[in-house]
Order: sequence, then C-alpha cells, then structure tokens
Amino acid sequence: MTPAPLRLADRMTDIRPFHVMELLRRARELEAMGRDIIHMEIGEPDFPSPPPVVDAATRFLARGDVHYTPALGIAPLREAIARFYQDRFGANVAPERIVVTPGASGALMLALAATTNPGDTWLLPDPTYPSNRHLVRAFEGVARAVPVNADSAYQPTVAAVEAAWQANTRGLIVASPANPTGTLLTQPEINALRQSVRARGGHLIVDEIYQGLTYGVESSTALTTMDDVFVVNSFSKYFGMTGWRLGWLVAPDGYAREIERLAQHFFISASTIAQQAALAAFSPACLDILEARRQAFAERRNTLLPALRELGFTVASEPQGAFYIYSDVSALTDDSETLARRLIEEAGVAATPGIDFGDNRPRQHLRFAYTTSQSRLAEAAERIWRVLA
Repeated sequence: MTPAPLRLADRMTDIRPFHVMELLRRARELEAMGRDIIHMEIGEPDFPSPPPVVDAATRFLARGDVHYTPALGIAPLREAIARFYQDRFGANVAPERIVVTPGASGALMLALAATTNPGDTWLLPDPTYPSNRHLVRAFEGVARAVPVNADSAYQPTVAAVEAAWQANTRGLIVASPANPTGTLLTQPEINALRQSVRARGGHLIVDEIYQGLTYGVESSTALTTMDDVFVVNSFSKYFGMTGWRLGWLVAPDGYAREIERLAQHFFISASTIAQQAALAAFSPACLDILEARRQAFAERRNTLLPALRELGFTVASEPQGAFYIYSDVSALTDDSETLARRLIEEAGVAATPGIDFGDNRPRQHLRFAYTTSQSRLAEAAERIWRVLA
C-alpha cells in the first residue's frame, strides 16, 4: 500500500531552512573526520556557564524539589529582573509586567500570539534574525521586509517605516544590538520609531537579547523612556546561559494577564532549574565575570575587524554590540554561499552566508561571529588568506 503523502499546513511552504544549521552539521561531519574547524557561524558564546549559575542550579537540584512554577515565572526571578533594570539602567519596570519564558523565542512567540490576527503585517528590517519572520508566519501574520543598509547602520528609519506602513500593518520589530550586523539604535532613534508606530495604532517590539554586549558605548534599554512597547530579552548572550533556554518578555501595562493565559497553554512554565539558576546571574560575583567576558569580546572584535578588512572584506558600518561582523564580500565573490562553503571545506573556517538573514543583497554578505579566542580568530584570518590567495 502506497503511503499517503504528507499533509502539511500551508504555512510550511513559507518556512525556510536555517542555513547556518546546515553549515554546523557539515562542520561536525568534518570534525568527525579529524578536521580542525574554527567556528564563527553560531551565535553562541564559547565561555562556559558562569560558575555562580552552575552552583545555584546544583544546590537547588540536590534538594530534589523540582516542580512546575507559575506560568509567568517565579516571583524572586521577576523581581530580580526588575531590580536589574532599575540598578543598571534607571528604568522603573514593575515585576508584574515581566514574563519569564523558555528562551527569547518564547518571549517573542507570546508577544506575537497576543497581538497578531491572520493577515496582519509586521515590518522587520532586512537583514535580520531569520526566526523572527517565521514566527510571524506561524501566527498567520505576514512579515514585510524593510531593506536597511550601512548608511543607516542597518537599522530602520522613521521614513522607511512610514513608507512601508499599510492599513493592515500591526507593528514593527527591531533589535538593538542587532543580529547579524551588531549595530545599535540610539535612544532618540527608538523614541522616534515608537512615536511613529504608536501614532498609527501599531505595536513596537524591541529585541534586546544582546543587551549588555556593547563596545565603546554604554548599554541601554528602550524601557528607560517608554513603557508601552514589548521588550524581549534573554539569559543566553550576555549572561552566557544558552543551553538553559531562559528568557523574558516585558509587556506593556494590561497585557500580562492575557499573556499569562497563552503561556499556561504554550509552555506551562519555563524550566524550573534554569529559573533558580538565573537568580545567581545577578549576583555581584557573576556580574564581575560577565563584565570580564564582555571585555574579552571587545578585544576579539578589535582583532577580527581589521583582519577582515585586510583580507578584502568591507565593513561599512562598524558593529558596536553583540558579537558579529556583517561583511560585504562583493570585492571577493558574487556569491557568499559559495564562499562560505569554500571556507569550511578548504580552510576549516565556518561563517554564515547572508541568505539566512533576508533578501537584501544576501549573496554579497557573510556574517562572522567572534565567539572564539583571539588566537583562533588570528588563525582563521591566516587560513582565509591562504584560500583567497
């Protein structure tokens, strides 16, 4: 009997593969064959989880009292996040507005599920993190790209947003620091975008998951000057807790109870162990460790940026945050995907082609993540030089 064909939802035709994961799979295959691969493709810090976080989890787990938590997260963690906003940024955020989630993706899912009707359009910069547009599609929305370039630091301008706005536009999603470009929105720029979006009856979602990882400029939050936006954050990047899968959403007043109902059904709750561990992430000892790591990232950035330029890569807008360099490869090739495959096969260097991040000149760009040591970055540059030569 012939098996029946797969009956997939229509939305699946719009969900593209995550190409960086394909590259990672190939990198693992080469490593299994004995090849040495320098990983610059994945947005994951190479540092281990901070010891205070691990110790807190170990102590909690040893008690064996591991059960569900409230859907919004444990009260001590929501209060600790609120204090962090106050102490670090002077932002007054009520704990009741904070929703602890399974990763930042869980936070964005809740914000979109609570606000998106079928056919609603969300504006997203292009290039941007690919999962954002797919999550919009998963909730029957439509992701509309707003092309951004180096002349605006790869961030959307008010003029570009207003030109793209339509009657069915639900809102705008921005990121600061941004993936893949590492660029920032200034507070006046976010304020201007917020005013424009709110004047049209829309929502603004601000992705701040790389908050804390800035270089030569102070870290900030949109919540310092506004309380009617959704802010997505994470323990993965600055706090170095990727595998713990823990993030949070700050919702505008009046939305938390509605979002709680969604969280109850979507997740029941975020990981209990991860929540208990994250309490230690705000301790002075842990914050000292994280600041030292931020300085290490700054040094890596200052190593890789000139090295790439010497190799012929163009970086027209210097990154000030996250741990990425989005480089124009037009002087070297007309196809960044082909170049990425050459680099991994011939040089043992894994980098991400621009096709993952949108349709705005993707084949002219490669993203390099400086999530490995300075010595490995220097070695990567030498290997790339040999291939290009």
